[in-house]
Amino acid sequence: MNDQATNVGVSSSSSTLRRVGMRRPKAILVADHERWHYTKPLDPDALVGQYEVFARLVADSGAQIEWLPEIDDDLADSIFTYDPSFVVPGGAVILRPGKPLRASEAGLHEQFYGSIGVPVLGRIEAPGTFEGGDSFWLDNTTLAVGRGFRTNQSGIDQMADILAPVGVGLEVYDLAYHLGPEACLHLMSVVSSLDRDLALVHTPLLPTALYQRMIEMGYTLLEAPAVEFEASLGLNLNVLAVAPRHVIAVDGFPGTLRLMRDAGCEVQTFVADELCIPCEGGPTCLTRPILRD
Repeated sequence: MNDQATNVGVSSSSSTLRRVGMRRPKAILVADHERWHYTKPLDPDALVGQYEVFARLVADSGAQIEWLPEIDDDLADSIFTYDPSFVVPGGAVILRPGKPLRASEAGLHEQFYGSIGVPVLGRIEAPGTFEGGDSFWLDNTTLAVGRGFRTNQSGIDQMADILAPVGVGLEVYDLAYHLGPEACLHLMSVVSSLDRDLALVHTPLLPTALYQRMIEMGYTLLEAPAVEFEASLGLNLNVLAVAPRHVIAVDGFPGTLRLMRDAGCEVQTFVADELCIPCEGGPTCLTRPILRD
């Protein structure tokens, strides 16, 4: 195992993001918005400009960006690198997205980890599905996992078997039907960790058992304005913690931003009306954390 392979691992948002996988937006610029379930045709120039601002914010936070290769593969959603793989102490797990158009992204991620020296601990196989957006770290050894349209029980069972040898356990919570199977409702659509004891939530869709569990664990839950959740298609809640209480968020939703700042968070924003809002993917989705302190 080389030096890079030992320099891998992810814990909760109470640690600082040091290494992250991202992919530039080449494939999404020519995407058929109806085929990919985007809300409107995209403006390529505006989207690229917004992505460059976001990438600069990530780099300025001190995180080293590892770029997935750009090729003509028609994988429009591959810009959202959080979902096709997950990293735990010791290596990566290659996932199997529940959105059929994203299936080939698993191979892209497996090749990527090989190129940067990160071991692959396992793979989710059919009929299992599991997307990264359906899991977040409750603490350093426990993943909360959402069971819904993108992540099924077979995928969860496989993930549990893969992670048990590295000391990571799963707690499973059922997601609401909400807008149905064509829409993207991840667990991280309704809860975003900001620190080891602080999270931003959309309570109307937050599983009751998860709400109770987080309160029991000592979390303070910031209830984002429901009107902003609806106006942003849920992207007001999708924030990237680059360090404890230091987050990158979509601009334009002042109630949500004020809530985080009043809780002691440093909040940086970027305009994302082309990059994020129409495409059901926010700042967290645009990154695949590889290493946190």
